[in-house]
Formats: sequence, structure tokens, C-alpha cells
Amino acid sequence: MNGPDVRNFEGEKSLEEQDAYVSLTYDPLDAQKQMARVKSAKAGAVVLFAGCTRDSFNQKTVTHLSYSTYAPLALKTLQSICRQIHQEHALVSIAVTHRLGRVDIGDESILIAVSAPHRKAAWLAGEECLEKVKAKVEIWKEEWFEDGGVWRSNRDGEEGFPVVQPNDARG
Repeated sequence: MNGPDVRNFEGEKSLEEQDAYVSLTYDPLDAQKQMARVKSAKAGAVVLFAGCTRDSFNQKTVTHLSYSTYAPLALKTLQSICRQIHQEHALVSIAVTHRLGRVDIGDESILIAVSAPHRKAAWLAGEECLEKVKAKVEIWKEEWFEDGGVWRSNRDGEEGFPVVQPNDARG
């Protein structure tokens, strides 16, 4: 690992309401567990989105990602997004879990599970939820390459700023 592994907590931190579950964890994500959180006899559709770490960005080899956050604030923002999406799309249930710390190539960094009476609402709600999480949640991403890392907003395609280590000559 290039940078220090700074964990603010162990296990999973979560907020749960009747039909909305949000959490942050340093542990590998579990798609089956996430889907089980939203399954219901009232739901005719369950949609699961898994955001995975890809091996390249702008033709550069990515070695891994590292996510950090201020958990109390990020959980509240996630909860607010889920409440809004749940209401706007008349969902049965929604669950969002974001991984923190190092996330290797091919591993999941976010799981969004949505259940709804019909598939169209579930598909639309899942995509809208992802876009709102990327735009609003206080989670920061370091993208690491073979020649160093960059801080990047959690948005597709945006350029980043070099990560400067404490003993880095550039700092």
C-alpha cells in the first residue's frame, strides 16, 4: 500500500430506517447480504448495482483505489439520499453500502440494492441513487497508479490532484 491505512472504526457503521439501510465499511462487500436487505414479498423487482475498481484510467494502469470519509456526515448524507429516492420512486426498500480504505482491482467499492413493485422504478432509482452518491456524499477517493496517486472527486472522468506523501520531495 502506498499510503497509511487510517481506519476510523472497525467493522461496519450503519444507519437503518424501516425501508432504508446505509452503511460504510472497510471490509469486502457482500452482494447477497445487500440484496437480502431489500427483498420483500411486496417487491416484483430487485436491482443490484456493484461499482468495481477497474484496471485503468485515461490509458494509465491503476493499481488500486483508497477511499476515506468523515463517517457521521457521510452516513447522514447517504440516509438523506435514500429517503429522497425511496419516496420519489415509491420503492419497497433501498440499501447503500460504500467501502472505505484500499479497494483492489475487481473489488466492489459500492453496492446499491433497490426493491420496487415493478422493474422500471427499481432500475431508475438505482441509477439516480448512484449519481447522487457520487455528487453529494462526503467520500474522497485516491486513485493509485504505478507512478503515484491522485486525489479524485468521486465523479467519472474528472482529473485529479497528485497525492503528496509526508516525505515526498514535491511537498
